Amino acid sequence: MNLPPQTPRRRPLRAGVGAALAALALAAGADDAQRRNWFDDPFVQVTAAMPACPAPDPPLLTEEQMSREAHYRAERGTSCYRAGRCRLPNAYLYDKEIAPRVAKAITVDGRFADTSVWIEGQRRWVWLKGCVARAEQKAALEQLVRGIDDVEQVIDQLQVGTGAAPPPYRTPPH
Repeated sequence: MNLPPQTPRRRPLRAGVGAALAALALAAGADDAQRRNWFDDPFVQVTAAMPACPAPDPPLLTEEQMSREAHYRAERGTSCYRAGRCRLPNAYLYDKEIAPRVAKAITVDGRFADTSVWIEGQRRWVWLKGCVARAEQKAALEQLVRGIDDVEQVIDQLQVGTGAAPPPYRTPPH
C-alpha cells in the first residue's frame, strides 16, 4: 500500500530553526565581542614599580570596530607621506621601530625606575600611560620621548601616584 508522503510538522521545524538562528546569533555576538589588536599597534609595559597602578586597556578592537577604522587609518597614515613629511609611505610603518627605542630610552635613563609606564604607538604618535611617583617625571618622560627620532607627537596620559580617581586613560572592561 502506497501512502502519500506526510507533510512535515511545522511546529518542531520552526522550533528547530528558531533554536539554530538563536545559536548563530549568540555565536556571532561572541565573535563580535572578541577584541584583538587587528593593526598590531605597539603596546608595551616599560616599567612596573607601582603594582597598584591601573593597567591601561590595550589597543584592542572588535571586528566591526576594525572595519570602521581601516579606511580612516589608510587615509590618515598616508597623508604625511603625500605631504612630504615622512620617508615611509605610511606613518603606521614607523611604530614598530619607534616603540623599542622609546622603551629603551625610558629604561636606560634611570629617572623612571620607580614608575609603572606603558607606551602605545600609532602613526608616529606615542601615548604614555600609567603612573609616575612624582609630578616632575611626567614632564621629563614627555620631553625624553619627544626627542626620539621619528616621534611626531607625545600624548601624556600619566597620573601621579596610583590615586583613588580614575586614571586619565581607558582601562580594560570587566
